[in-house]
Amino acid sequence: MQAIFSYKKRKTNEIKIGELSMGGTRPVRIQSMTNTDTNNVEATIAQIISIYKAGADLVRITVPSMQSVKNAAIIQKELKKKGYAIPLIADVHFSPKVALACAKIFDKVRINPGNYVDKKEFKHIVYTEKSYQEAVRSIRTQFVPLLEVCKAHKTAIRIGTNHGSLSDRILSRYGDTPEGMVESTMEFLRICKQENFSKIIISMKASNPKVMIDATRLLVKKMEEEDMHYGIHLGVTEAGNEEDGRIKSAIGIGSLLADGIGDTIRVSLTEPPENEIPVAKELCNLFASNHGQSSPAAFLSPFENSSVFLSRKDPRTTFSCGIIGAGQPAVVVSDTVTERKKTKENNKPATADFTFTEKKTEQDSSNFDPAICLLQPLKNNKHSVNPEKKDLYRFKEILIHDIITQPEIDTWKNFKGIFVLNLSGSPAPIHQGRYFFALLDKYSLKNPVILKMQPADTSWQTKLKVSAELGSLLTDGLGDGIWLQCKQAETQELNNLSFSILQACRLRITKPDYISCPSCGRTLFNLEEVTAEIKARTAHLKGVKIGIMGCIVNGPGEMADADFGYVGSSPGKITLYRKQEPVKRNIPEENAVEELLRLIEAEYKEIPDPGI
Repeated sequence: MQAIFSYKKRKTNEIKIGELSMGGTRPVRIQSMTNTDTNNVEATIAQIISIYKAGADLVRITVPSMQSVKNAAIIQKELKKKGYAIPLIADVHFSPKVALACAKIFDKVRINPGNYVDKKEFKHIVYTEKSYQEAVRSIRTQFVPLLEVCKAHKTAIRIGTNHGSLSDRILSRYGDTPEGMVESTMEFLRICKQENFSKIIISMKASNPKVMIDATRLLVKKMEEEDMHYGIHLGVTEAGNEEDGRIKSAIGIGSLLADGIGDTIRVSLTEPPENEIPVAKELCNLFASNHGQSSPAAFLSPFENSSVFLSRKDPRTTFSCGIIGAGQPAVVVSDTVTERKKTKENNKPATADFTFTEKKTEQDSSNFDPAICLLQPLKNNKHSVNPEKKDLYRFKEILIHDIITQPEIDTWKNFKGIFVLNLSGSPAPIHQGRYFFALLDKYSLKNPVILKMQPADTSWQTKLKVSAELGSLLTDGLGDGIWLQCKQAETQELNNLSFSILQACRLRITKPDYISCPSCGRTLFNLEEVTAEIKARTAHLKGVKIGIMGCIVNGPGEMADADFGYVGSSPGKITLYRKQEPVKRNIPEENAVEELLRLIEAEYKEIPDPGI
C-alpha cells in the first residue's frame, strides 16, 4: 500500500535498459521521444543526440514499419560510432512483426495493449464469457514470441496503455474507464509472470490528468494483489504546449511522484522534445527534495494506513457558504481587484470570484475570535459564479506546518464558515494537506476549504511546484478553491494560474481546452505550427475542447470527450471530427484550419472576435 501522509518510494524490480539501471533504488529516469521521420537517419541521429545532451537518460523513436526497423539499426550503429551509448526505445503500434524485429536491436520495445492483438474500430461487441476468454488467450499466441526474443536479446518491454486506444473488446466490457485500462494491462502482465519475464516497465497514459492518476493508482493496487513489482513510467499524453501543457503534466506526474510511484517520466509537450527535459528534471527534483522526507510525526498518526485518498471517487462533501462548497464550481480568491485586459494574446478570465478584506463588523468582532477574517465577493464580474453581492464570507486560516492540537480542533466544531488551508512553509504540503482533510473527515466537519499558497515568485519552476501540489489535492476532491499570494507578481498572473490549475483538474472550465500530441515520426503535418494557429484563433471559445492529433494512433480515442478534432490522416491531408465522428475527410492541410473554424462556427452559430 502506498503512503498517504508521508513520502515512501514504491519498491519495484530493478532492470537494465542497455547499460542504464532503472527501478529499485535508482533515481527516476527522464526520457523523451524524437519527432523526426525514422527513415531520415541523419535527422533522427541529430535529434537523439540533442535530446541526450539536454539531459535525457533514454530516448524513444517511432518504428512503424519494417523499413524503419532497418533504418533504426543504422541509427544504432552510427550513434555508437560517434561514442554515444544512449539507450533507445522502439515505439511500436499495430504490428507484432515489427515488434519482434525491434526486440533484436533496441534496448526496449514499447507496445500498446490496445492495438497489439485486438483492434479498435469503435464497435460495441457482445461477448459470451467463453468468447471473451478465447480473445484473451489469443493475446498469448502473439505476445509470447516477443517475450522469447526479448529474453534472448536482453531487451526490456514497456507495456504502454493509452486511454485513447483501448480495444473494442475492453471498451465493450469495461467502458472508457481506468478499470478498462488496468485490465487491458493486466492481461499482458499475467502472461509475463507466467513466462518468468520481468524486464518490464508499465505506463497508464491519458490526456486527462485525473484519469491518468486514477488508472495508475488502480494498477499499482492490482499489481500488489497479484504480487507484481514492475516499474512505472509516468506521463500525461497529449498535454499540449506552453504553460497549460506544463500544468497538466505537473498535476498528473507530480501527484503520483508524491505517492512514491514512478521510475521514469516523460513530459509530453507539443514543442521541440528538448523542451521537455528541464520540466521533467524540475518535477523529479521537486519530489526528491521536498518529498523525500517523512512528514513530522504529528502528521502521521492515526491515519497512516488509510487508503481513502487513493480510492476516493467523488469530491469531498461540504455544506454551502454562499457560492462556495456543496458541489459548486471551485472558486478563485485574490488580494486585490484588477480589471481584465482583453487582447488577442490574452483571453483568459483573470478576475477572481473573491477578494480578501480585513474589515470586520462589531458583530463579527464580538461573536468570533480575531483569527476569523472575511472574503468579499466581487461585483459585476461576469467570470464569477453568480456571486452574492452583499454577503461577506467568514473564514478561518489554518497554517498546515503548525502542529494542530486537540483544543484547536475543538474550536473548529462550532465554526460554520470557510477554512483557508495555508500550505506555504510545509516541507510536504500534499501529505500534510491530506492529513488535514482526514482530520475533517474524522470529526465529520463539512466546511468548504480554500487551498492557499504564498509562492516567492512566479517563475516557471515555481508554477510547476504550485500546480503539482495544489493539483494533487484538488484532483482527489480535496478543496473548494484556490488563493495565491505573491508580492512579486501581478494579480492577473496569479488569477490566470489559479484558473488554469482548476481547468486542468476539470473543476472549473473558463477557457478552451486543447488536447494536442507531442509529435513523433508518425506525425503527418507541422504539429507545433498548427497547434499555435488553432489556439490563437479559438482562444475566445470558452469551454470548447479541441483535439489536435498528428496521426490516428491515439487520435479519435484520446479525443473522446473533445468537441472537435483535427487529425492527420495521410501526408498533407487532414480529417476533421465532431466528437468521435469524422465529418470532413482528407482536406488539404493548407485549408484545414479554415475548415475547422467553419465547422465550429456552424455548431456555435457565430465566433466572437477574439479582440473584443
